[in-house]
Amino acid sequence: MIEFLNITIKRNTGHYENTKYFTEVMFLYLRYAKFLDDDYALNGQSFYEYFCGLVERLSPFFWVILYDGKVSGFVFLDNIIGDSSRLHSAELTTCFHKEFWGSYTKYCAKLFLNHCFNRLKFKKIKALIYPQNFRVKTLLKASGFQKEGYLKSETLKDNKLQDIEIYSVLNQER
Repeated sequence: MIEFLNITIKRNTGHYENTKYFTEVMFLYLRYAKFLDDDYALNGQSFYEYFCGLVERLSPFFWVILYDGKVSGFVFLDNIIGDSSRLHSAELTTCFHKEFWGSYTKYCAKLFLNHCFNRLKFKKIKALIYPQNFRVKTLLKASGFQKEGYLKSETLKDNKLQDIEIYSVLNQER
């Protein structure tokens, strides 16, 4: 059975949820950070402090993905457009343990997009990726995403100019 459980960190209020998965998710993120972050991500922080801050800032839009109780990956939504009564769009980031790549990730994407559109009521979900990340491009296209744009020299990665591709999927029922 597949579950999406919120990982919540609110240090100012002492509210924490599902933090027993935090360490494993953090190390999964670290393993694939080269596909997730640019040179500006850490901004002088330790990776641990950066990751704690990321989860805290994105709570309640950061989920661990479990398959029969085992961590298979994570997904989060960032740069949310909307307000407390209407959510319009967000940028999706996801990562899976290698053993779960393939049809499982496609099925998870379908479930998660249904959650975003039907329960959270988003109208649009976007993904910004490095053009060389062919695995994610394949997953996005299989999930109904279409290429929307190309940002030339958008950021720095390994101290080199890096392009970004933008993909999106619209909630066709709205």
